Order: sequence, then structure tokens, then C-alpha cells
Amino acid sequence: MKIVFIIDPIAPLDPTHDSTIAMMEAAQKRNHEVWITTMEQLSIKAGQAWAILTPVTLVPVTLNEGHWVAVEDWYRLGEPELVALNTTDAVLMRTDPPVTMPYLYTTQILDLIDPATTLVLNRPRSLQAANEKLYALNFPTVIPETIVSSVKAVIKDFVAEQGKAVLKPLAGKAGEGILFLAAGDRNLNSLIEISTRWGQIPVMVQQYLPAAAEGDKRIIMLDGEPIGAVNRIPTGSDFRGNMAVGGRVASVPLTERDRLICDTVSPLLKQDGLYFVGLDVIGGYLTEVNVTSPTGIREIDRLDGKNLGNQVIEWLEQQKR
Repeated sequence: MKIVFIIDPIAPLDPTHDSTIAMMEAAQKRNHEVWITTMEQLSIKAGQAWAILTPVTLVPVTLNEGHWVAVEDWYRLGEPELVALNTTDAVLMRTDPPVTMPYLYTTQILDLIDPATTLVLNRPRSLQAANEKLYALNFPTVIPETIVSSVKAVIKDFVAEQGKAVLKPLAGKAGEGILFLAAGDRNLNSLIEISTRWGQIPVMVQQYLPAAAEGDKRIIMLDGEPIGAVNRIPTGSDFRGNMAVGGRVASVPLTERDRLICDTVSPLLKQDGLYFVGLDVIGGYLTEVNVTSPTGIREIDRLDGKNLGNQVIEWLEQQKR
């Protein structure tokens, strides 16, 4: 197969952590062509999606004393070509959030790809529609108490009712901009004003879950089925467990409650063509549904002896048969 990965610039990526690189390595090992591009290299010609694609050859990471190790020159690029994306077998949209206007334009270009010839993961129109915070509201039975508002009075009333709450920007990523709110905090008005840009932008505010101190579980879903999980545990004085802000990771089993959450979200994920997704679960509650470029593969593989990248590529092969 000819597999295209739409990524951020490759040079700064960390091959010991990046889930996309894990998938690319798996595709290469299974003798598929691996091509990369970036959002700004996409075009529309004669009503079809095209892109400047560059073939890439990878030196896979190795596991050494419980840590992934990469060589300094871990990738080699070939000559770029302008290619009609309908002539490829699969396109994986793996650009990191936030979802900006260029990101949305990219999904609209990808929407021109004929699904009869090329599988796009995740489905472009669903990437446009599925905000990673708001999508969780489709599953009210498994989420914590939640509001979405830009109105200071509404947010303050919610915080007063809950005593403690967590505020999340709707376009945030990797824990950026998440705030802990407490009733009676003298900074509460200012925190709300800054986060909502003085009432112009809605934010999500959720019930604070004390179990957050024990970790924020990331469950990787492939075609509606859980294939692995990792716990991200806050360290130091930061209440966030995200790996990007220094949270440590630990192996974690799926509980009955986790499986109930997976079963609850699975039908809509499959209906919407959200094939590769990361669920965030705290204390038995679904808090986010990550659909853009969920991470966690390297950590799960290292801790649990799995090869999730290989599972993703095997699944792609099955879809193309």
C-alpha cells in the first residue's frame, strides 16, 4: 500500500514518543510505501485533492533498559512529488491540534478524496465537527457534571455549586490553558475573564474529580474497540497529568467502568468514521474524546509489550482488501 501521513514538520518530532512515527515504522516494516506531507502542501486541481508527497525511510527506535532509544539520524527523505491523493491507499491526518482555520481548510480538501479508492483516517467531515471537548457531551451518562459557556455569571454559579471545577479552552491541547477553579478564590473573576476573552469565547467547565490526583487514563480506540491504555499521573505541584506538562506514565488495566465507557461511545465513533481515537478517563468518567492526533502508542507499547502501530496498519490492510 501507499500510505500518506499528514504531519507537522518531521525534524522536531520525537521518535521515542510520537505515535505517528510508531505507525510509520510499522507500515515500513510491513513493506508499505510511507509518504509524508504537511497541511500547506495540499492543493485542489480539477476538483481533486493533490499534495506534494515526500517518501521517508525510518530507522526504528529500539527498547533499551525500559526506554525507547533513537539514533541521531532517524529518518531519510526522498525526492518530493506532486501526487493525486486518490491514487494512494490511505491518508492519515495526524497534524497536532489546535484546530485552526488552515486545519479546517485541510479537512475540506481531504473531503474531496474518493472513499472508494482511498481511506482517510479520521473522516474529514467528522474532524470538522468533532471538537475534542464538546464531542464528549454526546455521552451524558458517562461524563462528569459539565457546562459550556462564555457567561461569567453562569460559570461562577457552576463553580459555587461544585466548590471546585476545571476550566478547559475548547481549542486547547496537551493540557494547555486548563485551570483549576475554586469557589471563593479572589482570582476567579479574572481567570474567567481571561479564559473567555471577556465573554467572547465559550469554555468548558467540568466538575473537579479528586481522582485526577491518581491519574488521567488515556484509552486508545481503533474502529470502536479499545486496544490499549496508559495512566498519566500528575507530578510535582501541577494538577494536570498530561505528558506534555510532565505527567509520569504507568501501565493500567481497563476496568469494567472503562469498558462501559468504550461500549457507550463506540457506536457513534464508528458511525462518524472516527477510527483512531483517544478517550480520556478520570475516576470512571469520560472527560475528552481526542480525534485529531491522539498519542500514547509509544508509552503503551513500552509498558505493556504491545505494538499498537502494527495493529493500526493491520487494520488498514483489512479495510483495503
